[in-house]
Amino acid sequence: MIPMTLREIAGVTGARLADVRDPEAPVTAPSAVDSREVAPGGLFAATAGARVDGHDYAERAVAAGAVAVLASRPVGVPALVVEDVQVALGLLARHVLGRIGPVVIGLTGSVGKTTTKDLLAQVLERHGATVATDRSFNNELGLPLTVLRADAATRYLVLEMGAGRKGDLTYLTGLAPPRVGLVLNVGSAHVERMGGGLADVAQAKGELVEALPPDGIAVLNADDPYVAAMEGRTRAGVVWYGRSARASVRAEGVRLDDRARAAFELVTPSGRAAIGLGLMGEHQVGNALAAAAVASALGLDVTDIAGGLNAARRRSGGRLEIAERPDGVTVVNDAYNANPESMRAGLRAVRALAGGRRTVAVLGAMGQQAEASRARHAEIGALVAELGFGVLIAVGEGDPRALADAARAAGQGVAVHTVADVAGAIGLAGALLEPGDVVFVKASSEIGLSACARALSGAS
Repeated sequence: MIPMTLREIAGVTGARLADVRDPEAPVTAPSAVDSREVAPGGLFAATAGARVDGHDYAERAVAAGAVAVLASRPVGVPALVVEDVQVALGLLARHVLGRIGPVVIGLTGSVGKTTTKDLLAQVLERHGATVATDRSFNNELGLPLTVLRADAATRYLVLEMGAGRKGDLTYLTGLAPPRVGLVLNVGSAHVERMGGGLADVAQAKGELVEALPPDGIAVLNADDPYVAAMEGRTRAGVVWYGRSARASVRAEGVRLDDRARAAFELVTPSGRAAIGLGLMGEHQVGNALAAAAVASALGLDVTDIAGGLNAARRRSGGRLEIAERPDGVTVVNDAYNANPESMRAGLRAVRALAGGRRTVAVLGAMGQQAEASRARHAEIGALVAELGFGVLIAVGEGDPRALADAARAAGQGVAVHTVADVAGAIGLAGALLEPGDVVFVKASSEIGLSACARALSGAS
């Protein structure tokens, strides 16, 4: 955060000062919406959610070191009172961004955003000061908070941009106009809220490249026809990545080691380099290529790109997170979220990791799949059987039962069980696991199966 006084912030956001003794008090640290994450010298943004109202934690935030609270009403401690805290955060972020001028890189896609963001940040930070989205804070609150972590030394600002509805990316790119826009893929995540079809998802995702300036760069996945079609929606130059010959940044000779980690030869306009990823799953090749394409477009040499990718490690939890138990059981926690594309990728990655070991899948519902939800769950159940999983535990009523029925009907010998809830999954999986098993846990985040993964791995 660049230093700004409370008076300056009030001028930018249209706030009135309440209970402020010193309007010249400087804010020198990033902002937070969680009082437990307040940094001394920072600003606490009091937002009202479905379960918690941040205004109730204003006093605690100031006691923890916040200079003031950005609030929609007086809270009894120094406050900048605005009509809408979210809007005010956006105004402040846009103002700060205009003063520091880093290269803004926006990235979106239906699956792989967070992993790609983490990979790209690990490549770029070797070349210059880099600020990237924390975890998956990619919405109308998370994006401004990321911008407000940047300062005058920041060279690259990597912003993961989520889109749950049409118009979301137009809003986010209005707050932080990108010079580089990366679109990973178009899949069925959030399809229900976007109109029901992949074309609707593509329309929403393409808002990112529409926001790019004529001297900007659109980095597009040559292997995804919906993404490739976005070439016609941008004024910017286009850089292609993927496995096809059309891609100027591509992978050749892809192979997996005994830990299901991909190795390949990276081909870029500046040359070739050997890549050995530290992340699990062949699908990570696409994420790595996307990061490499952005870095290449920004002028990094292939040697620098390869160094960053080869040293990169997982930074965000709940995404193919591996825990090894003393009895030889391997727990793979992929329960941060789920859609058909990520579910298929995770199942295949776990099967490759297991080799000849028995595999157990603990799977819950994939949310927001519209009218096709039952059919998509059935497809996943059939894939579990096709891949040769030994055990399937389907968690929850409704669509998970369709998943279980499809696995049974496939007739591949998978032992299928159904349980009503997370507690049932923990109990049954704990009883069924044998030394040496590999267990895969995945569902949409609202199902709460991450608790099952933690319990099975022995984490607190």
